[in-house]
Amino acid sequence: MMKGYLIFIPNMLSLIRIGMVYPILLWIANEEFLNALALFIVASLSDALDGFLARRYNWHTSLGKLLDPIADKALLIGTIIILWISGHIPLVVVILFLLRDALILIGAAFQMTVYEASTPSPNFLGKVTTISQIIYLVLIFSQIIIPAVILPELIHYLISAITILSLIVYAKEWINSTISLHNAKT
Repeated sequence: MMKGYLIFIPNMLSLIRIGMVYPILLWIANEEFLNALALFIVASLSDALDGFLARRYNWHTSLGKLLDPIADKALLIGTIIILWISGHIPLVVVILFLLRDALILIGAAFQMTVYEASTPSPNFLGKVTTISQIIYLVLIFSQIIIPAVILPELIHYLISAITILSLIVYAKEWINSTISLHNAKT
């Protein structure tokens, strides 16, 4: 009987991650970067844990397919925007993060609405991009806390390249998938 309730754990972790976003953003705004970094790392690890649990124990739910990406986007987009507002990240990186996520959302919404397709799953490069974005933000926090010989310009270019590549791959997949769904429907 108890096993049936355990399926909710990944969803609970996503909800907790959403709850962590506000304190992280508040700490960044108040320049309490060490606190923000610590909670950002905990939130990022909760993302890895909920994904692991869902895959390992087959605890996939329809709610989880929605909650997990919402929690990820709230965490990453909220953090990058406030770090940009506080002058730590260039605008072009913010635009690329937002553009990629907006186009993924529009593509998914289009296919789910027009073709009644199921909720799309992230591809391998999408997962690599999310991990890269988390590492990027940890490096930005680290640079703020302990100014070091991290090459800030280099990490901005690197995350931009990874994000652009991911955007291109997703766009190609959406176009091919839409053509396939259209052909199947007609």
